[in-house]
Amino acid sequence: MPQHVPSSLPAAFPRAAQHHPPAFPPPPRRIVFLAHRDLDNPAAGGSELLVDRLADGLTGLGHQVTLLCGGPASYRDYRVVSAGGEFGHYLRARTAFTRQVGDCDLLVEVCNGMPYLAPLWHRGPTLCLVNHVHTDLWKMRFGGPLAPAARIGRRLEHWALAGAAARQRSLLVAVSPSTAHALRAIGVERDRIRIVHNGVEEPGPRADRSAEPLFVAVGRLVEYKRIDLLLRLWERVRPVTGGRLLIVGDGPERGRLEQLAGPGVEFTGHVSEAEKHRLLCAAWLLLHPSAVEGWGLVVTEAAARETPAIAFDVPGLRDSVVDGETGVLAHGESSFAAAWCTLALSGHRRELMGKAARDRAARYRWHRTVRQFRAVASEAVRGWGS
Repeated sequence: MPQHVPSSLPAAFPRAAQHHPPAFPPPPRRIVFLAHRDLDNPAAGGSELLVDRLADGLTGLGHQVTLLCGGPASYRDYRVVSAGGEFGHYLRARTAFTRQVGDCDLLVEVCNGMPYLAPLWHRGPTLCLVNHVHTDLWKMRFGGPLAPAARIGRRLEHWALAGAAARQRSLLVAVSPSTAHALRAIGVERDRIRIVHNGVEEPGPRADRSAEPLFVAVGRLVEYKRIDLLLRLWERVRPVTGGRLLIVGDGPERGRLEQLAGPGVEFTGHVSEAEKHRLLCAAWLLLHPSAVEGWGLVVTEAAARETPAIAFDVPGLRDSVVDGETGVLAHGESSFAAAWCTLALSGHRRELMGKAARDRAARYRWHRTVRQFRAVASEAVRGWGS
């Protein structure tokens, strides 16, 4: 699958499907994903969806897959094992792996901030799956009197990615060129990074576009998604565009955000996949004010439904949005508001961007993601100990 890699890095990060591809499909292997949450966890997001699609796809290709995670564990076509509570499972992961899993041919550590340090205790091949490096998010999440915790978390994450895994020359999978650059910035060697993009489902029959202006933001309501910023901008945009702003998703910030919301704003909470499909089809624009993303999966989900996105020019979103073609990347709050108003008032331009977004989204499908990941997994097993 073609990859959208900046021209300044023509060979910077090997393409997953082209880096030492196996002559024949690899035989079934026992693969364990070690991750924070299962997809059915109320706090699940894009990372959990990616792991589920990989685990399900690899199972369909004949691999024996287990997900070892914190919190509740749901029944799936692959095995899901709970290692304990939301935070306690970080301390119990190694013991749970030994007692409930036993062994595997490849352990995939999903690094979402707090590390499991799997390369230090697993006697076998490991692979690190990184959505984004949390460098600046630590101080956003733990500010004020908790600042020391933020510094510790940041140093531990960086050491785990650039130090612990390096001891065994383990490979790291980044979900975008932005994530690959962030890994390089903290000292990960270039030749250990592979890029495997997120995929998207075939969207199915289109639902109707809203007759009135309808703008949608989708995601977990946490600090770094910056929905509060979006609500402030809505007060500037609404007098120009009219219509409604829907905030789709839930999270710890919801109560505070509802207090900030002005006229025309609706909070839907968590919605089903069918309802999300309907809303993304109906929306005039997807709005994504996040401070950082690994990729921004909802951008591709909206694009598959011919809905362009407005986002800030930040890591991850600059990979999933092609500025001026599939949406707009804003460089500040004023340019975000201006792009929002301009596209809301130009149906023809929205339509052109929507079609371009749909065409680009067609390049990203889960079956391709799974096969790319399988190629890297095979490489990680072959190269272990060399």
